[in-house]
Amino acid sequence: MTMQMKRRGFLKAAGVAGATLAVGFNAKGLLAAAPQGAAGAIRFNPFVTIDGDGTVTVVVKHFEMGQGTTTGLATLVAEELDVPWESIKVVFAPANGELYKNLAFGLQATGGSTAIANSFQQYRTAGAAARDMLVRAAAAAWNVPAEQVALDNGMLKAGARTAGIGELVAAAAKLAPAKAPKLKDPSQFTLIGTDKLPRKDSHDKTNGAAVFAMDVKVPNMLYAVVLRPPRFGGKLKTFDAAAASAVQGFAGAQALPNKAGVAVYAKSTWAAIQSRRAIKAQWDETGADLRGTPQSLSEYQAKLDAEPAFDASHKGNIAQVAAHVEGAAKSVEAQFMFPLLAHAPMEPLNCVIEPTGKGVRIHDGSQFQGITQPAVAAILNIAPENVEIVTYYAGGSFGRRATPNTDYHTEAALAFAALGGQQAVKLVWTREDDLAGGFYRPMVAHRAKVAIGDDGKISGWSHRTVAQSIAKGTPFESMLVKNGADHSSVEGIADTPYSIDNMAVGLTDYASPMPVLWWRSVGHSHSGYVMEVLMDMAAEAAGVDPVAFRLRHLDDSDPDQARFAGVLKLAAEKAGWDNKSAAGKGRGVAVHKSFNSYVAQVAEVSVKAGGAISIDKVVCAIDCGVAVNPDVIRAQMESGIGYGLGAVMRNEITLTGGVVDQANFPQYEPLRIADMPHIEVHIAASNEAPSGVGEPGLPPAGPALANAIYAATGKRVTRLPMKSNGVEFA
Repeated sequence: MTMQMKRRGFLKAAGVAGATLAVGFNAKGLLAAAPQGAAGAIRFNPFVTIDGDGTVTVVVKHFEMGQGTTTGLATLVAEELDVPWESIKVVFAPANGELYKNLAFGLQATGGSTAIANSFQQYRTAGAAARDMLVRAAAAAWNVPAEQVALDNGMLKAGARTAGIGELVAAAAKLAPAKAPKLKDPSQFTLIGTDKLPRKDSHDKTNGAAVFAMDVKVPNMLYAVVLRPPRFGGKLKTFDAAAASAVQGFAGAQALPNKAGVAVYAKSTWAAIQSRRAIKAQWDETGADLRGTPQSLSEYQAKLDAEPAFDASHKGNIAQVAAHVEGAAKSVEAQFMFPLLAHAPMEPLNCVIEPTGKGVRIHDGSQFQGITQPAVAAILNIAPENVEIVTYYAGGSFGRRATPNTDYHTEAALAFAALGGQQAVKLVWTREDDLAGGFYRPMVAHRAKVAIGDDGKISGWSHRTVAQSIAKGTPFESMLVKNGADHSSVEGIADTPYSIDNMAVGLTDYASPMPVLWWRSVGHSHSGYVMEVLMDMAAEAAGVDPVAFRLRHLDDSDPDQARFAGVLKLAAEKAGWDNKSAAGKGRGVAVHKSFNSYVAQVAEVSVKAGGAISIDKVVCAIDCGVAVNPDVIRAQMESGIGYGLGAVMRNEITLTGGVVDQANFPQYEPLRIADMPHIEVHIAASNEAPSGVGEPGLPPAGPALANAIYAATGKRVTRLPMKSNGVEFA
């Protein structure tokens, strides 16, 4: 199946009754519009097109990996345009960084829980502009003032005159868009904030019509898998594919030009996998990492014991804060260790690369088009604009598809080039490939000592972190690294909303050729755990209720802290925090800010016969600004909680002699249905700008569970995963 969708092709295909109105922004960010087929049409970024039959198509610049962008961005357009939800269709934007860039990143990409946050005004404005043009077109056709024309539910009305929006598309396309079309007041919203609005992707995903990259087939296509070195940093020396020739469907093998492995080609995925098993290779491991997990743990410990390399917070002098805390009459101290984690999305990595007249076309669940396009162009020595990217649904990502070195696309391009660049290649990673040779959430170590003053509040916080930097050496280094410190290693601690005097955070990098990457919620995935377990420990030392203790460190006169406190109070209220837990049960609380959203959770556990822990319930409160799609927000909170719980319960990547021990889900066990607790999600009313929801549900889940386990058993878990460190789950 070949599915090409360039901008011109999209506009042509969208026209039904001979006219299509396209509204968006031109290269300068100004509103622009053009009718289908108009000579000298302005080069613009069409977010909205309207066909002659009244169908509205929203061009979505953020891909859909399950987080609800197709629904969210369509909601914004439909709200301002006042058309029936059923008349809205969505398509993914083609690769064009100038036109479809993420306003938060400066390049075309999806991530960081930014899709709705950075597109809220952009898509609303595009919808409002289309509405304004249609209203003015109707006013001119009916010879009435524009103020007398109403647009409601896809119908234009003025007195006795009515017309569907499709009837006036041709006339509207001739008008100049307003420079600043009027947006609705929030009191007028009929779709934004509406509960249970049907998702735009659910129907096709339910009946199997949705197309994922794994579904794509193109003519004359070979399948490819890559034989990679067993250790990170290894390089190919030689290989022998003689035995693979006996495999039915084997089509050849080529060394990748960068010596990162052997591309194995076949007429099916299974034949490619079987052929790879038959190939013998020798590896140069002079630059490989031969360390196992025990050695890495020892090195992390040594770095924690040494003086930090970087001041990551600049809130207080590291030495002075440490001295203050050491001299305190009352304090708590803990050391935390977090393992390497895999992303493990349900759809393994894959893409198709095929030749075109000018270059290549990539079929992919593409997350970072702005990095993939120039990287593939450089490998194939073609202009970036000649690398087309057709984006499909992705079966999850959790950060894995957003690699700064665009790893699997680079492999596909190298495999394509090694074959001669004239035959389509579908690169497929197996689950084993990704667990043993993909990217990981870094191993991270924390140690902190917290002093408690006579007033029952924190008087000093001395903190040290050791982590492998995610950002250094990537295009994001200038954005995330300041004065040598990678902020993603300490986010959520160095910038905590809590009012804490005398707080200092030191950071030391860990060096390894192992590829590390942002994993759902990035640094917040471990910093939230550390902060909230320590807050519970400090509350106990102060003899204060955990919720009350946290509120002591939040000032309602500060807007940021007030929202932080607001979700904490809401979660505690809905969970019945003031009611005493029954025997054999325990409750734990955690609250964290990430991606400009505030999330608090209360977890309830029970202790079963033999001491196994059952996670019974999680009550979650979130303040994410304007709630565009409450049902999507709830789903994302549930997803983040489940993903976060599964990680802290059982997940870890370990190595022996530099080789990953885990091969597939039997060794890297995901959350099971029986593990999933009952979850309540409460969304705080807010008029603030929308903020992230894809990732913020995860950080509080682990510490809320840990604090609940302590409340029920008296066991404090500071080393993860829990199952490997003394906690059994029912």
